Amino acid sequence: MTQEVRSSLASLRACAAALESTAALRAFALRVARDERAGAQAIASRCAVRADELAAERRRIAQLFARRARLLRNGAYMIAGIDEVGVGPLAGPVVACAVVFAARPWLPGLGDSKQLPRAPRERLDGEIRRQAHAIGIAEVWPAEIDRMNIYRASLEAMRRAVLALGVAPDHLLVDARIVPGIAAAQTSLIGGDARDGSIAAASIVAKVHRDALMARLDAAHPGYGFAQHKGYCTAEHLAALRRLGPTVLHRRSFAPVAQLATF
Repeated sequence: MTQEVRSSLASLRACAAALESTAALRAFALRVARDERAGAQAIASRCAVRADELAAERRRIAQLFARRARLLRNGAYMIAGIDEVGVGPLAGPVVACAVVFAARPWLPGLGDSKQLPRAPRERLDGEIRRQAHAIGIAEVWPAEIDRMNIYRASLEAMRRAVLALGVAPDHLLVDARIVPGIAAAQTSLIGGDARDGSIAAASIVAKVHRDALMARLDAAHPGYGFAQHKGYCTAEHLAALRRLGPTVLHRRSFAPVAQLATF
């Protein structure tokens, strides 16, 4: 029996916790399984389960980036995922993000930003920013939204996000849109933030950016609850609108605001 298997259970747990690859977890599980102690057997079992879970997650992430992999094989070089957040709120900007990865990303837990709790979403935001080759973020604020309508404003935010990348993408993967004014080839995917890894990454960065922005705006406009509802049409927000009236952050072309606004 190896010295590692004869180690204390605390030492085995520490070693197991440090393992990050499927192969390492499975090899460690096999070695520790030779130790007849019940605690060692439990550690070996947990390592085997973690190895299976990690392998399944690698397959899931590979599937999310399968479309990007095909584009790369077909000659694309800079592939950008594009998404926007903030179409529905009564206040604040619509925010779009474009993300280009240079290498194969490894982002366990990646998915639709709307389905992720805050802590995993913010962890992924940091990982996306660390692994990305380029990120572009753009905001379109209420005055422009009111002038051009929210649909066109969301497209404009996407266009600006692509231009903010600082690199010229040769293919865009876009959530349910075609971005105007961009010469690169584009693929529009309905539900793209749940189906494609590049779009999901863009949706996460855009949402974390917008949520942080609305939290800062809450301090400048107290009483509306922007940090909590992020400008969406909640009962709390509507009550604040009736009590305090609209701010410069509110979209006056949206019916609940227009009914209370003094132009």
